[in-house]
Amino acid sequence: MIKVTKRNSLAAAAAILLGAAAMMGVTAGAAPPKDVLTLPRVGFACCNLHYEGDWISDGNYSGLAMLPVGTPIKVISLGRHKASAEINGKKMRFGHDYGRDQESLEQWLRKIVVEEDPGSRIASYPADIQAAIKEGRVMIGMTREQVVTSIGYPLTSETPSLESPLWRHWVTSFEEYQLSWGADGRVKEVIADAPILTRVVHKPGG
Repeated sequence: MIKVTKRNSLAAAAAILLGAAAMMGVTAGAAPPKDVLTLPRVGFACCNLHYEGDWISDGNYSGLAMLPVGTPIKVISLGRHKASAEINGKKMRFGHDYGRDQESLEQWLRKIVVEEDPGSRIASYPADIQAAIKEGRVMIGMTREQVVTSIGYPLTSETPSLESPLWRHWVTSFEEYQLSWGADGRVKEVIADAPILTRVVHKPGG
């Protein structure tokens, strides 16, 4: 005959909880799922980010004011499709406006707010590439990494894969330009109307 005690009851309850966790694929000491963001997330802007007021959207329109790559960022809370952050001593918000069907808010933020300062990597680039990044512009011959650093990620709703031969970006919500990639993984052509090209393409020595 088994004597039921408070200790036995607690052990039984713990066993039930562990069993339920195991059924859901959760184990003691396991790392959180990949799409769960640990807060606060303290890091750096992966790339040049653009904002309007206090709002940084995944649209990242290049015609807006620019927050330079490497700027320290602290993400402090998450909403349904937005996050609150502290940047340069100010409260700002990240808005996942377009790519919700392709990636979660947490996945997007993990790309945008990186753990390592990109500064040392940028310093290894050729001088003309560094100048283009400082301007937030693109140029023929840039790698995918260099393009992302300069103008940010393309919208996942329009360019689901970074291996796509064509990336779509916007200056404003109605002014688009496209990047065509060569087999060597570098920008082969920037496609847009002439007035837009003058705003998004860096000219070495210019």
